[in-house]
Amino acid sequence: MTTTSAPWTVAVLGPGGVGGLAAGLLARAGHRVICLAREETAAVLGSRELTVRSGQFGDFEVPVDADTVLRERVDAVLVTPKETGLRSALERVPRAVLGDALVVPLLNGVEHVDVLRAVYPAEQVVAATIRVESTRTAPGVIEHASPFAMVELAGATAPAERVARLGEVLREAGFAARVREDETAMLWGKMSFLLPLALLSTRYGLTVGELRDERRDDMLAVVDELARVAAAEGVEIDTHALIGQVDGAPYGMRSSMQKDAEAGRPLEVDAVGGALLRAADRHGIAVPVTSGLVTALSGS
Repeated sequence: MTTTSAPWTVAVLGPGGVGGLAAGLLARAGHRVICLAREETAAVLGSRELTVRSGQFGDFEVPVDADTVLRERVDAVLVTPKETGLRSALERVPRAVLGDALVVPLLNGVEHVDVLRAVYPAEQVVAATIRVESTRTAPGVIEHASPFAMVELAGATAPAERVARLGEVLREAGFAARVREDETAMLWGKMSFLLPLALLSTRYGLTVGELRDERRDDMLAVVDELARVAAAEGVEIDTHALIGQVDGAPYGMRSSMQKDAEAGRPLEVDAVGGALLRAADRHGIAVPVTSGLVTALSGS
């Protein structure tokens, strides 16, 4: 697949499961990609090609540039590390070097967009979400497991024409990408599917199918709590449709948070569950089931 218009130069901050897949697809489409990573990963990517294994996109290897810090102007920066390492990772993208590049976070949660707009010009930060199951199995090796890779963009502060062009670039690379008008609804929509599955699957070590069978009451309770908080934030969640999505998910599906727990990696409990608790507190809404899950997973 190749791009039908002028190639972009895109920096990918954190070429893990999500970032590595994006880097591979964009490079294969003819764009120049610079992966910004720790010394070990940057050295690997500098010495050999990035490897992607995917049932949807096929298996391929593609060359990318790699560095530990951004040193030149680019068209866009995809911000893809785990939220637990976001602030330290941003040191790899100095504002003085950023120029007018779009900053596009493909992260979990709803609070990180404000973090980025406090570091970079607000008119360059494009809120985004991604739905995909993709894992870095080794530096420079990406396993894409889901039969989909969907990106949504919403530029509440960025110029609409630049956001639309970004959407075209992502679609040409292979993503199912669309631009939405309501940034808040987009972020909470992703959160509504992620939060119940992430917290419950990680807390009890169950697949999505096992949750449906063994912890359905807890799942329904968390969905209800989330919907009430989202409504207070101005977003209506269709709980019937949400439960339908959960019921239609593959039985053996596991959340990324669950995989992180099993691998001993830091968990995004605060970015996901903590964000809901803070929003609930702002609106005076009781969320006892979610609060209990967050407490258990935080070890406090």
